[in-house]
Amino acid sequence: MNETKEEVVKHHPPPTHEKKEWSIGALGVQGPLIGLILLCVAFSLSTDVFLTWRNWLNIIDQITVLGILAIGMTAVIIIAGIDLSVGSILAFSMMMMGWLFQTKGLPLPLAVVAGLLVGTACGLVNGLLITRAKLPPFIATLTMMSIGRGLANIITEGRQIVGFPDWFTRLSTVRHFGFLSVTVATFIILALISWAVLRYTTLGRSLYAIGGSAEVARLAGIRVRQLTMSVYAFSGFLAALAAVALACRLNSSQPSAGLGYELDTIAAVVIGGASLNGGVGGIPGTIVGVLIIGVLRNGLNLSGVSPFVQQIVIGVVIALAVAADTLRRRD
Repeated sequence: MNETKEEVVKHHPPPTHEKKEWSIGALGVQGPLIGLILLCVAFSLSTDVFLTWRNWLNIIDQITVLGILAIGMTAVIIIAGIDLSVGSILAFSMMMMGWLFQTKGLPLPLAVVAGLLVGTACGLVNGLLITRAKLPPFIATLTMMSIGRGLANIITEGRQIVGFPDWFTRLSTVRHFGFLSVTVATFIILALISWAVLRYTTLGRSLYAIGGSAEVARLAGIRVRQLTMSVYAFSGFLAALAAVALACRLNSSQPSAGLGYELDTIAAVVIGGASLNGGVGGIPGTIVGVLIIGVLRNGLNLSGVSPFVQQIVIGVVIALAVAADTLRRRD
């Protein structure tokens, strides 16, 4: 027997996402922020290089790609989804851009646009698999992760494409005002816009409502299916944009690019306070999470810690973040 709208709302009350958002959002990233500060203090004591201006510029450059990916992942996790395909979409979009430019002779600006469209299309396919084929987000994006990585290798038979124009590589190397490259500025602008959308607009409130309870959101008049597809398409677009930023930095397109990025991206969002159950999270917390990942990797590298040990450390941090989220929800 079908429940009426009133019965569903009664049995499944709307989520109190605004309260949760404030607890870990714009004014409440205290936990992750304290962790970031403690990391900085520890690494500054272990190596003299850590607090230098040059090293911090290096950290900012390194987190740009991860940060762009994490913005899209934040929206995905807020609606109680997951996207395991961002690293593969990044590689596929990067290879498509490089192949169109080097092999097909397409002007680079048009090749960049084509790469962005490819990434958006991959994200849209994820959304269609989830909303139309009714696949769980984990399975749908795992499928795209495999397909995207395969296509990235098929385009050039696993070979990288090297050599972009100087103006393109300068987007990540030339620092305006002494510290701000175009790629970093793009990340900052995206973060500000996304924060404003999630915090102040009806669209943002709708995403939190979907994450809290998709059925209640649907009965409240929110177009759950369309917004879900849009969120995954947005995540795919940002994966492609991250591919452009990475290609600028590497001056090449590599089919192996983005390996493991999906895990780092999810880790950054969860460390920043987002809940894998949906309805909770925000851009400020995600930025702190991205910085924690970046500072951890940089500080451990400067301290001479093995990359294998670094993987263990990142894994422990992820486990602690998820455990903290579980305890927070119990309260």
